[in-house]
Amino acid sequence: MKTKLFFCLMLAALVGFSANAQTEEEAVKTVINSLFDGMRAKNADQISDAFSTDAIMQTIQNKPEGTVIASNSVADFAKSIGSVPAETYLDERLTDFVIQVDANMATAWTPYQFYVNEKFSHCGVNSFQLVKMNGAWKIVYIIDTRRKDACVE
Repeated sequence: MKTKLFFCLMLAALVGFSANAQTEEEAVKTVINSLFDGMRAKNADQISDAFSTDAIMQTIQNKPEGTVIASNSVADFAKSIGSVPAETYLDERLTDFVIQVDANMATAWTPYQFYVNEKFSHCGVNSFQLVKMNGAWKIVYIIDTRRKDACVE
């Protein structure tokens, strides 16, 4: 009887741990989706809210002279998206999420396809680092790739 009770308690603990991990993964996914919803809505405040105060944004660019890493501030990025003309619709479509969480740190790998007014522009991958601060997940770092070929749907 004690063995059966021990087994049931261990199973309940494992199920509870798994449910908590899933909840954190979903919370991370919600923050990332909120960022891209803000981009589609051209809402600079919603975009900024997804990031920590000192977040870093970078993109990898392939140029004739070689690979270059370009940086941008969240404030400048949010402002530029917020000033896109009303008739221009930006849509970054995430095709997958691979999220890993350890305590208050998370990483997310999100392949994407980017469209402007429903016309394909480019594809690539976003790599996010997030930290849970004051009970809320915030993006502290993002770097992405961009290309026009070898895109996976």
